[in-house]
Amino acid sequence: MKRLILSLALLSAALISAQKKEIANAVKAVESGDLTTANSEISKAEALFGGKTYLLEPAVLEQYYYAKGLTLLKSGKNIEGAEYLAKITALGADPIFSGKDAEKNKVYFVGKDAADKMGAGLTLKQDKYVPAMADKLRSAVDPLLKKANETANSNYNSKNFDVAGDKFAETYYLFKAGGQDDKTYLYYAGVAYAQSANSKDKAADILNSLIKAGYTGIETNYTAKNTKTGKVEKLDKAAFDLYKKAPESAGYSDFKTEQTPNKQEELYEITATLLFEQKKYDEAAALANEGLKKFPNNQSLSQVQSNSYFKSGKTDDFVNNLKAKIAKNPADKESMYNLGVMLSKDPAKQAEAEAIYKKLVDMDPKYPNALNNLVFTIIGEDDSKVIDEYKSLRKEGKIDAANKVLELRRTRFQKALPYAEQMYQLDPNNKEIVTLLKGMYMTTQNTAKYNEFKAKEAAMK
Repeated sequence: MKRLILSLALLSAALISAQKKEIANAVKAVESGDLTTANSEISKAEALFGGKTYLLEPAVLEQYYYAKGLTLLKSGKNIEGAEYLAKITALGADPIFSGKDAEKNKVYFVGKDAADKMGAGLTLKQDKYVPAMADKLRSAVDPLLKKANETANSNYNSKNFDVAGDKFAETYYLFKAGGQDDKTYLYYAGVAYAQSANSKDKAADILNSLIKAGYTGIETNYTAKNTKTGKVEKLDKAAFDLYKKAPESAGYSDFKTEQTPNKQEELYEITATLLFEQKKYDEAAALANEGLKKFPNNQSLSQVQSNSYFKSGKTDDFVNNLKAKIAKNPADKESMYNLGVMLSKDPAKQAEAEAIYKKLVDMDPKYPNALNNLVFTIIGEDDSKVIDEYKSLRKEGKIDAANKVLELRRTRFQKALPYAEQMYQLDPNNKEIVTLLKGMYMTTQNTAKYNEFKAKEAAMK
């Protein structure tokens, strides 16, 4: 048994040695521009650790990210390559948790989340790693960074939003690879993608990730006027504070500090709308609800929330949401109309629907379809069933019951008639309204009006 354990240990050591060698070879190859060899050595190493990067000690993992990232960048896979290089920053920023797994392999988890998820039950020691390739990385990234940023801006200005989004994302990850996690460029990428018909999903993913990260977009800009040139210059905080203490000797004046606006509300609006457009109604409703807790007066989020409930079939949530909106804003005509539509679908809530439409018509007689819906809510959506019931009762010899059905129908038509006449006053050349009134006058036994509208209908034909 002891000899078997020794053999396994030797095998593990041999594999680790092979990984180190192949990754080191990949670094040399990519730096010399030999992408074929670099790809080959990276593939060999990946075959050994099988995606389990936690088996690589931090120094080797850094070399792997460096070789993989540069190889991808030089192969034209810019965003993917920049993302790999950006992982080196995380390697230096996050704590490293090391220990041994059940097979006695040495493991290294980058960050507490990875340690909690993958290293649960293991005894781990927390360490810190300082990346050794920072200078190499900066020299490789700087020229790419400038080019990516310029390409992003020019394509955005030319409305080539897919390209602009790609290049802004690339810029973000290249900045991150250099140690600067400026999420503003990721925000720019999301905004660019949002304006492309083909990249709404990318936009939603990026902007949602910014919301989860707590991104606000608030930046503090420090400026001062160069007394020699007369131009206003943007300074970093350290220089700003230093020059402000001795403005005359520093050669600056007019020191100003300004903050950019908070973008959180805009993020919630755009992302919730994008999710709704992609028919991800549950996600859209959840995000809109989250946003409304922070920005309770945002009408766009409120609308997305209501529409998402409706589209996902959550009618109770939709109705309750509409009622809450009306309680908060009694002048919200759109919510009143939608509530009337929803209530009118339930036979037990016709009176409530009628009251909603009546209130809306009183507020705004010209509100689209409000009068029409009020008329048909009073009459009943399916008047043909009432006629069939009347005929059936007559056929069965139940004359009194049949006459009762007819009388109730006539009463409903009489009640609805003033609103139908109001519709006609607003749109006297609408043939459908003329035909509707002709039928209503016949039902209410107003012969003179029936003949008048029968003639109008004929004239329209």
